[in-house]
Amino acid sequence: MELLLMRSYDPSGCNGRLFCKGRFTCFTIELPWRNNLRNHSCIPEGRYPLKAGHSLKWGYHIRLEGVPGRKGIVFHPAHYALLQLQGSIAPVRALQGMGVGYLSTVAYDQVKALVLPVLEREEEVYLTIKAEDYERCMEGR
Repeated sequence: MELLLMRSYDPSGCNGRLFCKGRFTCFTIELPWRNNLRNHSCIPEGRYPLKAGHSLKWGYHIRLEGVPGRKGIVFHPAHYALLQLQGSIAPVRALQGMGVGYLSTVAYDQVKALVLPVLEREEEVYLTIKAEDYERCMEGR
């Protein structure tokens, strides 16, 4: 299964639109781009395998593998990227500003319901992250 995250950048945070099999799933919020600095930046654009994880803090969750120079990147609920994220991705149902959203637990549960059963069947799941205007840039080539 393939997920696509189309991301918009701003110094105060990143907003994204998450698609599963070409269908809009939810919005996302992240930290702003700060040169992939651990705990202070969103992760670089690219294609990452997703894995199921479990921790005391997040319970069963989705983690990203293969992020250059980074570990512990997960999907988890949050409403304010600058206050609540340390490089992870927070699904949200609606956006209130750059890096700010609401109804995050609802969106997070929706993403988990899509991805975790696929991972439990030991099928591969990938997340591709691109800039929001990627298609427009590609059309100009």
